[in-house]
Amino acid sequence: MIDTNIWLDLYVFADGGARALAGDLAAGRVRALRSDATDAELRLVLARPQFAARAGALGPDPLQAWLALATRCEPQRAAPWLCRDPDDQKFLDLAWSAGAALLFTKDRALLGLARRARAAGLAILEPKNHPPGAGGAAAIGYR
Repeated sequence: MIDTNIWLDLYVFADGGARALAGDLAAGRVRALRSDATDAELRLVLARPQFAARAGALGPDPLQAWLALATRCEPQRAAPWLCRDPDDQKFLDLAWSAGAALLFTKDRALLGLARRARAAGLAILEPKNHPPGAGGAAAIGYR
């Protein structure tokens, strides 16, 4: 599972800390999932002036590339943890419902749940802590 800020690091800012994850996504070693709720958030963010102004510089439509790369999966159940930021709950619910092994984020509210989630088989981590080639069935991976 990749949250919106990590998507921006990958496709807009080309953040060096996300380079290994980008390579694993491109090579198919990590598979990304998305939902209608995560897509809606991404569209809202990309419509903000600071991103809309960069649209031409991003090359081929990065949103369409993401939609083609990530598998759509709608959550069927809620995660057993509540995020203190309700806007981030959709990422936990999607990861948990899909049986994810990984959720990539830099969001402090989500990272604060890492220890509890790890005990249930979901690693919540920053992309810089993902070793190149480590793979996992997805930026959502399956337990």
